[in-house]
Amino acid sequence: MLIAAGVFEVVWALGLPRTRGFSRLGPSAWVLAAMAASFLLLAAAVRTIPVSVAYPIWVGIGATGAYFGGVLILGEKWQPIHLVFIAMIVGGVVGLKVVGHTP
Repeated sequence: MLIAAGVFEVVWALGLPRTRGFSRLGPSAWVLAAMAASFLLLAAAVRTIPVSVAYPIWVGIGATGAYFGGVLILGEKWQPIHLVFIAMIVGGVVGLKVVGHTP
């Protein structure tokens, strides 16, 4: 559920430019639906995963996915140094998952 929540976060983030500030009904409806799905799945995930682990993973999936989606799908500019910082995000998320939580 947490991975799906992160994927929906990427979907709504990449859809934001198409809403033109939520002035276009169709794209705005899709973005709002993806936002709702993302939050509902995150809420379901925190029933079994501590929020201190789940939320950073959700944000990491969203940030990384939005970055690569922006570059690959929306044609946004990138620089090699960006990959260093994306790797830091991924490393932090993996670290949180590996360490997990103690009861």
